[in-house]
Amino acid sequence: MAHTGAGFFDRKGNFFKSARDATVSDLASLLGKIGDGESLAPGIANMLLERRADIEQLFAEHDQMLGEEAAMKAARISDAGGNVATLPSRPAH
Repeated sequence: MAHTGAGFFDRKGNFFKSARDATVSDLASLLGKIGDGESLAPGIANMLLERRADIEQLFAEHDQMLGEEAAMKAARISDAGGNVATLPSRPAH
């Protein structure tokens, strides 16, 4: 007897029974071939998905540090004030 079902497709259009498998396929594609012989990308993709919360936290902390770094650079530039001389512009050749 016929029955209905649900499936998921990765970005290449490959069919998967679970959303997790489709996402792992997409992650592995983004990573490309890793290692000699059979690619390690599918295993790494699984690990990335399993550790997603930790990875997202790491990137959030990274973004915060980038903001702090930019603020420190801006403060150093503004502190330099009159200590920075503007060079005369030269014509392009």
